[in-house]
Amino acid sequence: MFVRRAYIPDGLQPDDHEDWPFTVPCVSQLAKEGLTFTHPVTFLVGGNGTGKSTLAEAIAEGFRLDSQGGRAAAKTGRPNPVKTPLGEVLRLETTAQGARMLSGPRVKKKGFFLRAETAFSMTENLGGVPGYWDEDTAALSHGEGFLAVFAAMFRDPGFYVLDELEAALSFDSSLQLVALLHQLGQTGAQVVCATHSPILASVPGADIVEVGEHGFHRVRWDELELVDHWRRYLNNPGTYLRHLTES
Repeated sequence: MFVRRAYIPDGLQPDDHEDWPFTVPCVSQLAKEGLTFTHPVTFLVGGNGTGKSTLAEAIAEGFRLDSQGGRAAAKTGRPNPVKTPLGEVLRLETTAQGARMLSGPRVKKKGFFLRAETAFSMTENLGGVPGYWDEDTAALSHGEGFLAVFAAMFRDPGFYVLDELEAALSFDSSLQLVALLHQLGQTGAQVVCATHSPILASVPGADIVEVGEHGFHRVRWDELELVDHWRRYLNNPGTYLRHLTES
């Protein structure tokens, strides 16, 4: 583990909680209580607009990862990247191992932020670049490219953040990513993943934080609202579709 807790110090609390993103319930709760990390793999699970990606971005920035995506040791060409509003004030309470990594030389930093919005351009441009991956990911499908990037860049003990990669992944590719995430958690890495995929959230032993209008709370996989909806839908699609297709 590299990070124990994400929080906003008293001196950095926003003057006005009526401004975005502090109006988002999960961000408001984090500002008041902080968010602890208790397992090597943590999922932030919720629907669109719940704030899970906002949390993931800020947590990545707290570990000095560019919110646009990339690895910790990279010279990104963005010496002073603009932080997100939450990233400006969020702080991470690190373990001794995390503190050593952050204070050590750049080349020793192990971390990566992979987000769906920027991952495609990375697969197009970074294949074969020293320090990244050897595969010509520009010639692969989105899902194959994501898995190639993940296998190459998320293999050492480090702090890794993922944001909604499931859009590019087939069922089989999602299962491969589940296996990779589980392996990472077993080998000394720490992963924080924002998702609305019940498949990704099923990583054995992962800590699941459900994000929604209530803010956030910890649940078991089979207690997730999205798991319940998927089960009901796959069992009988008509119970959902009749409300949308009947005129």
